[in-house]
Amino acid sequence: MSTPYERTAAVVVLPAVSGGRLENPLLQRWLSRSDLQKATDPEELLGSILRCLHLPYRTEGLGALRMWGQTGDRPTAWIAAADPVYLEARLDHLCLHALGGSSLPASDLRPLFDHLQRTLQDDSNFGFARLGSCGYLRATTPLATADIPPYVAHLDKPNDYLPSGEASAAYRRLTGEVEMALHDHEINLRRQAEGLQPVNGLWLWGGGYAPVQLTEPHPPLFSDDPLLKGYWLSKTGVAEPWPGTIAACLEASVAGFVAVVPADDDRDLLQHCLLELREALLTGRLSGLVLMFRDGISVNVRPHDNWRFWRRISQLLD
Repeated sequence: MSTPYERTAAVVVLPAVSGGRLENPLLQRWLSRSDLQKATDPEELLGSILRCLHLPYRTEGLGALRMWGQTGDRPTAWIAAADPVYLEARLDHLCLHALGGSSLPASDLRPLFDHLQRTLQDDSNFGFARLGSCGYLRATTPLATADIPPYVAHLDKPNDYLPSGEASAAYRRLTGEVEMALHDHEINLRRQAEGLQPVNGLWLWGGGYAPVQLTEPHPPLFSDDPLLKGYWLSKTGVAEPWPGTIAACLEASVAGFVAVVPADDDRDLLQHCLLELREALLTGRLSGLVLMFRDGISVNVRPHDNWRFWRRISQLLD
């Protein structure tokens, strides 16, 4: 059975590259000889990677897949991701702010989820749980949720991404109760006093059941992203943590691979990874590259692109 993806190519997610972050003229010229593109809208990372691999993508059950990636065990209950957000009231609409990373430590998130579990849990229907920096909703009766994670809707109007019609009633009722429960929590009062955004809501998305585990050919994955890891586990694929360098990914794989470099705005890491990828392509170790940068720029690099020496440095790198 043939695989739908190019076995000796690599898909790599890298830190942002625009705004003058890439200072190496050699790498600027190398990337500009291929066709750099800028996405008009943010995209969910797993869906973007699977599209590059020409593999099917399903939005149902993404929360359960992420939990699977965190625990290593397939959840059997209905699960939705429940991620902390700040809903900013503007003049005529709400604006969604995705929260996480260093701006929201586990010491802040833990008591908020403990409070929700104590005040809103319904043993006959649903409950809240936190794993690391991720939150979850467990329900015995499924409800409609958003299809995309909050970072896709960051700084946008949340209503444009929420379920609509009769199916949205349960969603809006539950999220309204969550907002009321979080409104005057001591963690939020302290965060506001310190000039930080409060956690005044949860973004419920990717609701569903984890798929049955199948054995399907996938390139090896090197990533710390729990959703990607959960998807790869559901396909009985090889999923390893990001090893720190592209060279280590090349050494651990016999052909192509998928690698997700941490999102830190580290210009040295970006340059080092690109140098290693360029070398792997020029020496024939890889037959092609799909590079996806965190600022929405992407490029498909083929070996013959290097002969397009007349191309000027792309304005997207400026």
